[in-house]
Amino acid sequence: MKPIRVGVLGAGVVASGVVKVLNRNQQEIRRRAGRGIEVTAVGARSLDKAHAALGRDIEVTTDLEALVVRPDIDIVVELIGGTDRAKSLVLAAIAAGKHVVTANKALLAVHGNEVFAAAHAQGVMVGFEAAVAGGIPIIKALREGLTANRIEWIAGIINGTTNFILSQMRSKGLDFGVVLKEAQRLGYAEADPTFDIEGIDAAHKATIMSAIAFGIPVQFDKAHVEGITPLQAADIRYAEQLGYRIKLLGITKRRDDLHGIELRVHPTLVPAKRLIANVEGAMNAVVVQGDAVGTTLYYGKGAGSEPTASAVVADLVDITRLATADPDHRVPHLAFQPDALADTPILPIEQVITSFYLRLVVADEAGVLARITGILAEHGISIDALLQRESAEGEHQTDVIILTHDTVEGRMAQALAQMQALPTVLAPIVRIRKEELS
Repeated sequence: MKPIRVGVLGAGVVASGVVKVLNRNQQEIRRRAGRGIEVTAVGARSLDKAHAALGRDIEVTTDLEALVVRPDIDIVVELIGGTDRAKSLVLAAIAAGKHVVTANKALLAVHGNEVFAAAHAQGVMVGFEAAVAGGIPIIKALREGLTANRIEWIAGIINGTTNFILSQMRSKGLDFGVVLKEAQRLGYAEADPTFDIEGIDAAHKATIMSAIAFGIPVQFDKAHVEGITPLQAADIRYAEQLGYRIKLLGITKRRDDLHGIELRVHPTLVPAKRLIANVEGAMNAVVVQGDAVGTTLYYGKGAGSEPTASAVVADLVDITRLATADPDHRVPHLAFQPDALADTPILPIEQVITSFYLRLVVADEAGVLARITGILAEHGISIDALLQRESAEGEHQTDVIILTHDTVEGRMAQALAQMQALPTVLAPIVRIRKEELS
């Protein structure tokens, strides 16, 4: 049987990884797929750079629009990133009857509904395992391995840059800005790290997982997103003293009481005894809670040339196996049949229920603590733990660190506004959400 012919858009580190993995493991891949998989052509902006990365044996073109409709291409692999041009190229490939594999989380989080609808109408497949958590097969786990379960919640470390920064802040006791510069020097952070450190990259991935877990359309615009830039070494240290570690988590959770879904990305206190709290460096991990299976953890490299290529090639194998299958009997893109997606809303952040870590810099005088705890009590917020420590901010000041029990986010926002207005509260209050993940 003749090989499946692949056209790759992009000639960067992931594309070179795909070529390396296909070449190195071609015998194993052929045995698993039932036929060979070969890269026919690569589309790139620079012919010289592409040949330097991929070698001279592969055809390279700068005309990506022509590549995606070529009759000698069966599957188009999109690795250029971004949303605008990637979207037009992917939709053109689908319209031409090509299957598509993409590592582009932004494309799917923003335009996934349109892309999947077009693919369904054309009877072609879109593989996107590499779009979330790199080499960790979390998409396949959610779509297939856990298909018997009613998913209750997902929480994941799904951005390696921020996890590296937080790990270094904890181990070295340094503030965010110092560690960011080191991460950039070592190549863990981009020159412009905004998408990573502001939580946008993680929110793209959480949006995709939420859609698959709960059978809803992708709704990136409804996600609540906070990054790690405000975090200070003091908060990392205090969390540790209380038995917690701070991680940037993508969280999506079913809320039957409000008939809605939580979808949020933000720094989170996690008990140090949890496995996910001990995921360090640039590694990724995703915890999934299912009603039948219980808690499962998926861990591995979330980025890099060959880890991401591993996921891309896995999608190529899946599509090769299923290319001749009846489209109505393939695994749906978002796990649920397209006509069975639910209209369950994404809840506003004010309705989220969680517990909190609060750090207040206050005047070191009588009655301050009583007023703060009184405001929390007025809003029905109970305290789980409380610390007082000498503040590094200056003399006659103290740090008050409070852990609360679960409360509604909107109620906490009201209490924080009231506390912040006190003349004895001397700096902006630090608030970090806390999840037990049990």
